[in-house]
Amino acid sequence: MIAGALIGGALVALGLFDSLNKRGRAAALQRLAPATADVAPEHMFIVRPGVVLDDATRRAASAHARAMGLLALDLVSPKLASWRVQLFLTMGNPATYRRDRIGNGVSACDALLVDRETLARATHGGRAPAEPKDAIEFAKLAATLKHYASTEMDFAVAPSLETPGISLDERRRLLRMAFGNYVGPVIALHVALTLLTLFLAPMWGLAALLIRHLEIFISTLGTPLAPRDRAVYFVARTPVELASTFGSMKEAPGRRTTEQELQQAYDTLLAQGTSRFFERPREDCPICGSRALSKALEIGDRYQGKPGRFTLSRCDSCRHVFQNPRLSIEGLNFYYRDFYDGHGEEELAGLFASTPDLYRARARMVAGVDQPRRWLDVGAGHGHFCSIARDILPNTRFDGLDLAESIEDAERRRWVDRGIRGLFPEVAPTLVAAAEHYDVISMSHYLEHTTDPRAEIAAAANVLQEGGLFFIEVPDPESRFARLLGRQWMPWFQPQHLHFLSTGNLERLLREYGFEPVLWHRGEAHQPVDFTFGTYLLFADLAPLIDGPWRNTRSGAIKRVFCGFLRMLSLPVFLFANVLDRILAPFVRRPGWSNTYRVVARRTSLSPAE
Repeated sequence: MIAGALIGGALVALGLFDSLNKRGRAAALQRLAPATADVAPEHMFIVRPGVVLDDATRRAASAHARAMGLLALDLVSPKLASWRVQLFLTMGNPATYRRDRIGNGVSACDALLVDRETLARATHGGRAPAEPKDAIEFAKLAATLKHYASTEMDFAVAPSLETPGISLDERRRLLRMAFGNYVGPVIALHVALTLLTLFLAPMWGLAALLIRHLEIFISTLGTPLAPRDRAVYFVARTPVELASTFGSMKEAPGRRTTEQELQQAYDTLLAQGTSRFFERPREDCPICGSRALSKALEIGDRYQGKPGRFTLSRCDSCRHVFQNPRLSIEGLNFYYRDFYDGHGEEELAGLFASTPDLYRARARMVAGVDQPRRWLDVGAGHGHFCSIARDILPNTRFDGLDLAESIEDAERRRWVDRGIRGLFPEVAPTLVAAAEHYDVISMSHYLEHTTDPRAEIAAAANVLQEGGLFFIEVPDPESRFARLLGRQWMPWFQPQHLHFLSTGNLERLLREYGFEPVLWHRGEAHQPVDFTFGTYLLFADLAPLIDGPWRNTRSGAIKRVFCGFLRMLSLPVFLFANVLDRILAPFVRRPGWSNTYRVVARRTSLSPAE
């Protein structure tokens, strides 16, 4: 009885909180006002097949976009089906949407106004469908457009917008797109907890069920949204959710071909095994040269599940930890493939977009030392940091450098002022020859990925003039969490992390190349994720949660059910681990416990090599 009341009380509280939160989001939606002016020539409309967008709405949308300074405007029908309202309000917050510089776009999947030049940048190279054929393609286009319109994209309710229904198959695909493989376990867990509560404490169970079904009324009454089917959804929400979540889906056009092509490509790459992906083992320490090495750890690929074992060696003299044998160039290409782009790009984009406070903390640390005019971010990726840092340093020009084509996309997004593609040690002499002067060079979680950290620091010394600042953020291998969690410590991150520099070894390298550390953040840089990611890795060991095209055998029905059960089981464990990380954060933000550290160093003199 007590357990049932506790579970039921928690479900009621969560249901009320979720309903009121969605109500706040719905209330923040703006309505289009009537307009008589013609549609601006730079505006075009993208409409899902079957949606009716009349001329009056087009004029009103164009006038609204011009008045608000928007490059893209997602039009929302007040008569959206209730399940679409729930999904829309879960994924997007109209009150904060424009301020979110790096988040993925959200859409009601009916009609979009977009600036022509912005659409051209967003669809460059076929990155997004310019004419979506269904709700799935529409959602993907909106998600992409937000990256190119950034703070100039918003929502507006179009009162006369007529929207047709969306098929059950598309509904299932939209939910998978929004929540990934966890959508089924989340719904199954909620239904299971509700049924358990109904059995243990019927009154609490009924209250939880009632709040769940009333959510559509609580979240929309008195707001610009007025779904026609609210009464039906109130009665049938649970079976509707189960039908929408579970069941087969048709393959999206072209998807099966792409997966087969990827499978064939990986079969070819793995036909000769993985030995060629590694260099010969190193017998001395890359930092101090000592030959006294010991084995620290051996781990597999815990994130993608690609084949291979990776050994970390520790120098018994300076305590430097490094991958040994190190991945070859061919190996780096293999293990990075489909992680930051391709197969894994969407998942990683969501992760990078979820840490704006981390990016702000880096920018504030440098701003506390100096106010730079030009900043080069090395290993910039798509430019997430540079985009957020503009809020802290609005007068700073941010350039980004990366080896991948993501940096070219960052320039098209206007998240960086200039994208430079290449390896930093190879590009540095070109920058010097062109008299490209930077006040700051930053490397955030970059050095640990490089084959030779010494060469990267030397390149920074070559580019920066005397007085310039060098910002570095890396995992702290001296963290007690590394010993406490062992193989479950996320920053080991094999096979991508090749070097783990302690504060002492990094300071040694910095001074060797003429840098004087002026500010260290050790405890302040801690990221409260140790137990959360440790839990993820634990469940990844129990059953791989990623089924990629590099696996020799595809998951059968039994294994998929088993993995689904594990995901459901992992949800409360993840929640507990996340709460634990947050509770412990104030106590572990100190040297020796923090999992990350930062340093700002000033270029004070020529290095001995110069």
